[in-house]
Amino acid sequence: MLFCVARHGRVRSVPLGLALAAALVAAGCSGDMTPPGDLLAIEPSNPVILAEPVQPMMSAPVDTAMFGETQSFPIPDGPDAPMQNVLAYPVGDGVDSMQRTSALPEGNVDQPVVTGIGTDNPSLASRSNVPATDPRTVDLEDRPVAVEESPVQLAAQMPRFTNPMNQPQWAGGMPAVEKACRQRLKRLGVTFRDIPAISSGKGCAIPYPVELTKLSGGIEIKPAAKLNCQITEAFAQWVKNELAPAARKRYLSGVRSINQLSSYSCRTMNSRPGAAMSEHARGNAIDVGKITLNSGREILVRQPGLFAFREKSLLNNIRADSCRYFTTVLGPGSDVHHKDHFHFDLRTRKAGYRHCD
Repeated sequence: MLFCVARHGRVRSVPLGLALAAALVAAGCSGDMTPPGDLLAIEPSNPVILAEPVQPMMSAPVDTAMFGETQSFPIPDGPDAPMQNVLAYPVGDGVDSMQRTSALPEGNVDQPVVTGIGTDNPSLASRSNVPATDPRTVDLEDRPVAVEESPVQLAAQMPRFTNPMNQPQWAGGMPAVEKACRQRLKRLGVTFRDIPAISSGKGCAIPYPVELTKLSGGIEIKPAAKLNCQITEAFAQWVKNELAPAARKRYLSGVRSINQLSSYSCRTMNSRPGAAMSEHARGNAIDVGKITLNSGREILVRQPGLFAFREKSLLNNIRADSCRYFTTVLGPGSDVHHKDHFHFDLRTRKAGYRHCD
């Protein structure tokens, strides 16, 4: 308790501070602690508890067409609403005219959207154009799954070769020497084609024949000759290097065509009974009977007349030079069997002997 004693009888002059202190003591004695005036007029206020900021919510109702037919749940409102049970997407610049936000799966394809997470009734929202029984959104564990089995290729197919030049020798193709020969024919400008193997009996065969139709410079072979590649190459070189230049030198004209009298022929030498097989029987020989120039002049392979100087010079010249290309050369004057043509072949003899007559 506070006891205050008043002195009586005497009033003294005191400073302002002491007067204020005396007033406070007097107020305490009276039970009123409020100081006079507005000096300490501060009223106490009750404490205020501020609510914690919550996540922003969609201001407009969600379009049901976005999720299809789903069960609707009221969205709790108020500061005490359990936010973990509300499906809310951030609203911003990503909201389109249908109130879809960028938080949805991109393209609205196969990714499911679940609403009511944390409640007793969660539901699966699907697109409006996908039925509720779409197998992509239901459990397929108890449904049989049909697996389509594709045929299994056990072994790779072997490539099919139609061009004998591309077919390997072990598969029935040409040997390397035959392929190389054909490459040289192409470089010489020879026109030919490969034909099926020829076999007409004992000693009569061409395993890899060609059909010759033109030589370098467009010189035609009439009729087309069936030969092996080796004699074809030698003949093409002889015409290009010897016959054509000799004709231009003496007649100022190129060669238009060459008439051949025999190429492949299954017979004996000179067609005599009991004689050895001719080189014609192997497509290894060719007989030339006439040469036609571009001027139209025809030069027959025969014994030239007494005054046929140019023709005589041409035939003698090409006959002499031909021995560098063939192993056998026969013509007019050799025997009665070659009085009207040149015979060229590639007969193989011992020690590389060549017979040029």
